[in-house]
Amino acid sequence: MENGSGSGLPDAWVNGELRSLDTARPETTALDWLRGLGLTGAKEGCAEGECGACSVLVARPGVDAETEWTAINSCLLPAATLAGQDVVTAEGLGAPDALHPVQREMAVRGGSQCGYCTPGFVCSMAAEYYRPGRRAGEFDRHALSGNLCRCTGYRPIVEAAAALGTPDGDDALATRTAVAPPAAAPVRTAGFARPGNLAEALDLLAEPGAVAVAGSTDLGVEANLRGDRPALRVAIDRLPELREVSRTGTYVELGAAVTLSELERRLAGAVPLLDEVFPQFASRLIRNGATIGGNLGTASPIGDLAPALLALQADVVLASAAGERVVPLKGYFTGYRQTGRAADELIRAVRIPLPLAQLTAFHKIAKRRFDDISSVAVAFALDVADGRVRRAVIGLGGVAATPIRATEAERLLTRNRWEADVVAEAAAVLGRAGTPLDDHRASAGYRAAMLEQSLVRLYEGFEARPQAASHLNRREEP
Repeated sequence: MENGSGSGLPDAWVNGELRSLDTARPETTALDWLRGLGLTGAKEGCAEGECGACSVLVARPGVDAETEWTAINSCLLPAATLAGQDVVTAEGLGAPDALHPVQREMAVRGGSQCGYCTPGFVCSMAAEYYRPGRRAGEFDRHALSGNLCRCTGYRPIVEAAAALGTPDGDDALATRTAVAPPAAAPVRTAGFARPGNLAEALDLLAEPGAVAVAGSTDLGVEANLRGDRPALRVAIDRLPELREVSRTGTYVELGAAVTLSELERRLAGAVPLLDEVFPQFASRLIRNGATIGGNLGTASPIGDLAPALLALQADVVLASAAGERVVPLKGYFTGYRQTGRAADELIRAVRIPLPLAQLTAFHKIAKRRFDDISSVAVAFALDVADGRVRRAVIGLGGVAATPIRATEAERLLTRNRWEADVVAEAAAVLGRAGTPLDDHRASAGYRAAMLEQSLVRLYEGFEARPQAASHLNRREEP
């Protein structure tokens, strides 16, 4: 693409027009850049990806089509990552005299009052409207889970979503999905780089002050709220080496730069425990950008993926110029927000060994059911046969400086009878796991009680499902 910007970045397509990125500095968010172009529909409400007022559409490689229109939080994403890409804002969907079907339904059903959140809702709704395979009247409400409205009350918004038909045959954005999205061309400018391959990325990340950027769902918050300014942002979200999902006879491998929304669809139920995590992980807007490598890279003790991956006994594949090494996730976290990853290494993939445990569950305790940070997260992976626990692995989050395994409770359960008194004893041990703290999300006592009750809840739920119990006792492979 011809570069018309003084910043050294290729121009971006915005609402069908080439727009220069010459005003975009490395710290400029996509939201601020778009608003600087006069496209002020998108708003900054929270600056941390919780309200969705900043939602816009980006053309990305699809799972079920060549291109899929993906809703993102533009307040978190560096504008530079849009170089050469195709973006649509609320203004690009329709005009006052020619409303887009989503805009029209929102208007006629009273889905907008103050209007502050409306453009963001419209963009998130449009992403679902153009979802490949969606039928008229079908609408996944999770598509709106990252959008907050303070005055309408949601009912008319949901009614507007439910009333949507399917795109007409001449709908330009629908037609666009049959064509591949723009390639992410390599670029290097002051404070930002997009490497063409993994080797280039590793060289760039070796530079002082360089950080990897994928969905920017964590780094964007740090930049907006704490003023973090890395010397060099290295965009790794489109590196082919980090975007594979594959399966061998011994493990499932998940590329570090695959977004959680993509991962959910590409796995298609192959890892049931992760299927329980995905809907409870932040919001669809966040999952559209967040990656599995980014979530583990932050080493947060309250990240939702880590407990599940610990229960699955996952390994982390670390790449450097010297080659690769595989590290068990159990030993990967070394301290609060610290890991065993060397400065010259990058997470390339996560491996989940096969066969999978037959009884799995993920319990997230939070103040809200969805789009909230965990007070406690517990993941179980058990094999039960002939009334006895053959294997027990339990991952915990929110109860220590790092995500941890509940090894004492695991040992008590393994090779023991799967019955109420054993479970009660193991639950008491589980309640003493970690070093939970009192904070604004929960007290230490509450966290301990939730750990204990989580195992009891798992057992009682299992016993209430005789068909499931019978299935597990047959020890069928998943």
